[in-house]
Amino acid sequence: MSLLDVVAIVAAGFAAGAINVVVGSGTMITFPTLLALGYPPVVANVSNTVGLVPGSLVGAWGYREELRGQRGRVLRYGLAAVVGGSGGAVLLLALPPGAFEAIVPVLIVLACVLVAAQPWISRRLKDRPPGREHGGPVVWLLVLLTAVYGGYFGAAQGVLLLAVLGLALSDSLQRLNAVKNVQAGLVNLVAGLVFMVVADVDWAVAGLIALGSAAGGLLGAQVGRRLSPLVLRVVVVVVGVTAVVVLVLR
Repeated sequence: MSLLDVVAIVAAGFAAGAINVVVGSGTMITFPTLLALGYPPVVANVSNTVGLVPGSLVGAWGYREELRGQRGRVLRYGLAAVVGGSGGAVLLLALPPGAFEAIVPVLIVLACVLVAAQPWISRRLKDRPPGREHGGPVVWLLVLLTAVYGGYFGAAQGVLLLAVLGLALSDSLQRLNAVKNVQAGLVNLVAGLVFMVVADVDWAVAGLIALGSAAGGLLGAQVGRRLSPLVLRVVVVVVGVTAVVVLVLR
């Protein structure tokens, strides 16, 4: 690994950590970066998931003020995140590598669409009357399925989670985003633990991403709401399209 590779991976981890807290699509920065550096898709995915765990945890901690009074929500949907994240990680390892390579371009295109539609999702959530919470088992199941996706790949899982939580929770967007950060952090954590035990993790790559993502998560939690969502969204979509092109050419 060259010095340029090290800088690129740490920088990608930093950007991903910040974007995950604010938008929820950091994998679309780190994953294409690792592909461009020549890492196999499955190795890149598992190493990326492990590396993003510190950033997810730091980001969730940074939103602790917005989490006040939401313990019940966090526990209720946290169970779905843990079960689904574990299932998605096992699914990734159980399917042949060829299946992952075939599915990922479709997932990235879906993630790009979700990121592009995020302003519309946010407006829909913001306009809902306060004080409503319903959905019960259906919403819990949707969180579970989103967590399975997050454990399997993870790009734009934050956007998916935010949309799903909006079906059940009427609250400020920042408080919903705080719950989303905890759920995404749990998914990354349990999937990362599975990968640490049974997958082919490139620990050098995971460590570099962890270093960058922790710093990025801290920054994202502190100043992410001051950044232009449009700029972040354009970057994520451009990188996502680049990832699709790289995968297709491979």
